[in-house]
Amino acid sequence: MGELMRRYWHPISPARELDESPTREVRLLGEDLVLYKDRSGSYGLVGRYCAHRRVNLAYGIPEEHGLRCMYHGWLYDETGQCTEQPFEETVRPESRFKDKIKLSGYRVEELGGLLWAYMGPEPAPLVPRWSALVEENAVKDIAITYLPANWLQCMENSLDPVHVEWLHTHLTQYVKERRGEYVRTAFPTQRRAHLKIGFDVFPYGVIKRRLVEGDTEESDDWKVGHPILFPNILYIPGMEVMRSFEWRVPIDDENTLHVSMYIHLPAPGHQAPAQEFVPYRYVPLYDDAGWLQIERSVDQDKAAMVAQGAGNIVERDLERLGESDTGLIMYRKLLNEQMDIVMDGGEPMAVIRSSEENVSIDLPTEKEYLGLAGGQHMSAKYYDAEAGENPARALIDEVLASWRSE
Repeated sequence: MGELMRRYWHPISPARELDESPTREVRLLGEDLVLYKDRSGSYGLVGRYCAHRRVNLAYGIPEEHGLRCMYHGWLYDETGQCTEQPFEETVRPESRFKDKIKLSGYRVEELGGLLWAYMGPEPAPLVPRWSALVEENAVKDIAITYLPANWLQCMENSLDPVHVEWLHTHLTQYVKERRGEYVRTAFPTQRRAHLKIGFDVFPYGVIKRRLVEGDTEESDDWKVGHPILFPNILYIPGMEVMRSFEWRVPIDDENTLHVSMYIHLPAPGHQAPAQEFVPYRYVPLYDDAGWLQIERSVDQDKAAMVAQGAGNIVERDLERLGESDTGLIMYRKLLNEQMDIVMDGGEPMAVIRSSEENVSIDLPTEKEYLGLAGGQHMSAKYYDAEAGENPARALIDEVLASWRSE
């Protein structure tokens, strides 16, 4: 599985975070690394510990080109190659000792307000330019949560349409009832039972479909569906006022970096307020009482991901899968197929190498999502799917106001 996941770019940090502090620790695909931004503005992702005396390079000094260890000044470039050893070079000017010193080093690129890492073989593919991700007339914000759960059980939540009517409706009703609050759900379809679900493989992943009570097979939820982007991305495109992505990035076998991006779109003919940078926030997984957050929709998903099984990896041998798990079963088979392709020396699906294809990649987009069509349904009030204060809230309100003027 690790070899398969190394064939893709993964978001590892908001770009803004490196503006605020130019080094930070990263653990990705089981490796301990340091992400840095040097004084020239270039990024690097290298092994966390200096090869000399194993000092953590997160405490290093960014130079014009590279990162210098604070202890004895050894300097590393973005490939992990040691390029300077001040005392060694003073004592033995002719020494080529530094040429023998190399840490792991991985590619980093910036796109859409996120920093992306690639840890696979060369030549590297392109960072996918999904059209919503690179949309310029929008207000964007990023939300990040660390989940003590295997990335696959996090991802499988997105292959399970039926959970919506229970986790995001009945649980929400229960939470509000306990607080004595008026019970309301954001999406009309959430109040209707699923009649059938369907899944189709397409070049970038899987199209997920649902048919609920009161709808026909001509409804967008069934006829168009919405995409799961292989291997670990949920994309929700079906509202004119907002699009969103969720990446489930493997930290290691037992932990996941959950990265959400929300793209808030103005009404046609309007211009979104300018953003100097894409703001971010870290979302708490637990409330003040130590319980998993379960009041907002994406937080509910994260709670279900973490609450599976007795440990950080669900005991799949104890599962009893049913009809609602059709998508999970298909997805697991797809993963196995793609792992076999990699093991045989081939290239897995959804790896993008064509610059022409990658200018702006459009995806299948339903005009309605869960019975919600157009911006007017969301324009009256701001709904946050994750806990915490959203640093983009004021600008989002400006975007929502453009829909009220329509």
